[in-house]
Amino acid sequence: MSNASSLRYLITGGSGFVGSHLTDALLARGDEVVVLDNLSTGRLANLRPHPSLRFVQGSILDELIVDELVRQCDIVVHLAAAVGVKLIVEQPLRSLMTNIRGSEIVIEAAHRYRKKILVTSTSEIYGKNSSGPLREDADRILGNTGVVRWAYSTAKAVDEILANAYHHERGLQTIVVRLFNTVGPRQSPAYGMVIPRLVQQALTGVPLTVHGDGTQTRCFAHVADVVDALLRLLASEAAIGQTFNIGSGHEVSILELAKLVVEHTGSTSGVDLVPYHEAYQKGFEDMTRRVPDTTKLRELTGWVPRRTLDVILSEVVKEAREELAAASR
Repeated sequence: MSNASSLRYLITGGSGFVGSHLTDALLARGDEVVVLDNLSTGRLANLRPHPSLRFVQGSILDELIVDELVRQCDIVVHLAAAVGVKLIVEQPLRSLMTNIRGSEIVIEAAHRYRKKILVTSTSEIYGKNSSGPLREDADRILGNTGVVRWAYSTAKAVDEILANAYHHERGLQTIVVRLFNTVGPRQSPAYGMVIPRLVQQALTGVPLTVHGDGTQTRCFAHVADVVDALLRLLASEAAIGQTFNIGSGHEVSILELAKLVVEHTGSTSGVDLVPYHEAYQKGFEDMTRRVPDTTKLRELTGWVPRRTLDVILSEVVKEAREELAAASR
C-alpha cells in the first residue's frame, strides 16, 4: 500500500468513460486502483499509466477473475455494464447477460469477501415517468416487455434489487447510484450518446440529427461533478444501504442543445429532425422529460454540480477537434 490510509479499489468497467475519470481521481489522492474491463466499450487510452494502477482485461462474467480481484481489494465500484441506447437496441441479449448475470457475479463476490460495493444504476429505471424532478422513491412506469429499452431498465432494476436484498438480508455494505446523463471528455459518440454525436456531426459539417420533434428535455452533468458525488458517497457511512440520484437539474431541450452545439463549433450544419422509428426501430419509446431530484444527495454530502452546460460543451468540442486533427494527420 502506498500510504497507511490508502485503499485498494476494484473498478469494473474502469477504462470506460466514467470509470476512467473515477480512476484518475482515486489515484490522484493516493489510493490504489485495479481496473477490470473487457474493452468492449472502454478504451485503454482512457487510462494513464500509474504505479498504483493495475489493468486486467477480462469480463465480469468470468467468476474466477472477479472472485480473485474482489478478494484482493477493499472497495468495489461496479460500473461495468452495456450502456447507450444504440448498443442496447442492437444487442439486447448481450446487454441483458452483462447487466444481470455480470452484476450478480460481482455482488456475490463482494458479499463473499465482505467488501463494500457501490453499484451504478441509471435514470432509465424511471422509464416513462416524465413528471417533474424525479425523487429516488418515484414510481417506475414501463412499457411492454417487447420494447428493448424497457428490458434495459428492468435489468438495471434487478441489479438494484439484488444489491438491496444483499444489504437487508446479508448485511452487505451497498450504495446504489442512478446516473442521469453524464457527459464530458472521453465519452464516445459510438453508442448513441447525444452530445458527442452532435459535436461530431457539427465538426464534420453534416446535419445534426435530432430524434423526434426535439422538444424532449434532458439534464447533463459533467463527469467530474459525477465523480465528486461518487467519492462523497463512498466516504459516507450514512450512504450505506441507500439509493441516490446523481445528475444536473438544468433542463435543456435536445433541439436547443443542437443549436448550442452549432454555436460552440461555429458549424454551418443545419439540424435534421429524424423520427424515432427511423433512428432506432418501430415501437421505440422515449420520454418527454427526465430531471433528477438530487436533494437526498445534497443533504447528505453537500454535493452540487459546479460545471455548466457551456463548460461541458467547450470541453467536448475541444477534445473532438483534437481527435479529428490527429486522425487527419
